[in-house]
Parts: sequence; C-alpha cells; structure tokens
Amino acid sequence: HKKNYHTNFEGRPNAICNTTKSSLETHKAFSRQTSLHNPSSHAVDFILGLEMAEPHRIHPAAVDVESPLPSPSQAAKSGENDQQQPKSSRRRSCCCRCLCCTVLTLVVLIIAIGATIGILYLVFRPKIPKYSLDRLTLSNFTVDDDTTISATFNLTVTARNPNRRIGIYYGHGSHLSAWYNGTRLCTGSFPVFFQGHRNTTVVSLLLAGETQLGSGLLQELQQHLQQTGTVLLDFRGRVPVRVKLGRLKLPKVSFKVRCDIVVNSLSSGSGNSISLRSSHCKFKLKL
Repeated sequence: HKKNYHTNFEGRPNAICNTTKSSLETHKAFSRQTSLHNPSSHAVDFILGLEMAEPHRIHPAAVDVESPLPSPSQAAKSGENDQQQPKSSRRRSCCCRCLCCTVLTLVVLIIAIGATIGILYLVFRPKIPKYSLDRLTLSNFTVDDDTTISATFNLTVTARNPNRRIGIYYGHGSHLSAWYNGTRLCTGSFPVFFQGHRNTTVVSLLLAGETQLGSGLLQELQQHLQQTGTVLLDFRGRVPVRVKLGRLKLPKVSFKVRCDIVVNSLSSGSGNSISLRSSHCKFKLKL
C-alpha cells in the first residue's frame, strides 16, 4: 500500500494547503471575537496556532538496501570451503579410529602374550641347563719354521637338563673354536642330539686346525708360560637349539657360550692331559 499512499498525497497538494489556510483564518476570527470577552484565551489560541501552523510531515517509506551479490569466484571458493570442511572432519575421524584400533590391538596382543608366557611358566617351571668342562686333552700342538701352529684339542663336556617337562634339541650348524690372545687356534662342532627331561649327557668334542701365529706372539706365549706356568685360552661356541614344551616345539634359537680357561701347559704328547687351573663360562640365548 506504500505506492498508493504516496500517489494520493502527491496528486492533491494544493487542496491540503488551501484547507489549512482557511481553517487558520476562521480560527483567528473566532479568537478575536472571543478575546474581547475572555482575555485568558490568548494563551490557548497561541498554542493552537503553533500546532496548526506546523506543516504536516510525511515520513518517507523505509527502503531496504540490498547487499551486493558475491562474485562468481567468491561463490566458488565458499562452495569449495564448504565441501572441504566435511572431508577434513571425516579424515580426522578416520585417523582417530585407526589409531585407537591400532593401540587397542597392541594392548590386547601384549596382554595375550604375557598371559600365555605366565601360564607356560606356571605349568612347566623352566630351569636353565647347566654345562661344565670336565677335561681338556692336547693331542697335537706343533710349531713349524714359518710360525704356523697346528693344534688339536679334545674336550669333555657335561650337559645337565634339570627340567621335568622340557626337552632340548641340539641342531645342525653349530660352531666351536679355541682362541689365544685374539688369534683363533682351532675349530670344531657340537654333536646333534636330543636331551630329554632330567637328563645328564657327557659329550666329547674335537677341535683341530692350523693358524699363522706370528713370531712376536709365539715368543710372548713361550715367555708367559715360562714366567707363570699357565696359559689363558678362550673357548667360544654357538649352538642352535630348540626347546620342547610337552608336545610343543618352540622356534629355533642360538645358544652362545664363552669360557675363559687357564691351563698349566701346552706341551703335546700321546694322551697328554692338560691340567685345568680355572674355568669360567658365560651362556646367552639369542633369538
């Protein structure tokens, strides 16, 4: 109705002004006549004259100012942002779910492995096998003119398995060696056999070989033997073994041993037995 309102008033402005003027003149004449009889009415006439003289005010209609339309590039960017926001939130949620599943799986796996090991330990009560070097015989120890040493050692080792329900398989691929001052003298191997539960087995080992010892090292060996009457030898071994728990066979592991042996001499002879002054061995399992 705004359009009609403005049209009606714009169409007759002169009529409104003439009506206002005539009413003012009539009121002035009436007030003059009345003032003669009642002087106090001048103040009322003055106020009414001001109100009638004030022109009629017509307020313009409020016009809504429309905001400028966004450009195509801005609209495209806003659309891309709206599409990227849900994608990024989905990726974050997927990453969080994968991380939570991975951590939960690892925790469950660790708990399961720990529980299995604990149950096996309580059932089988495993104990470490014991080994001892009982005898060492030097059947050959000769030095050539070019300081090449030929050595042959015969060792007697006792293996004890104190476990009631655990057996040990000694497999192929073992390696034994005898060393002096960082120089390898001879090599051998450990026999292949199965040791049952609560079993004690005596094993004979043969180590033989040749090596270039060098004139300086040979003189040091002879001088040390003359002064102290002892020789320090180093025996090293690596034996692959498999543990049997009841009917279950565990994966193969490497059994490492290192023994520091002190003997009284290295003189060779037929059936010459070397006296062991001391023996200290270390054992270690390597997965």
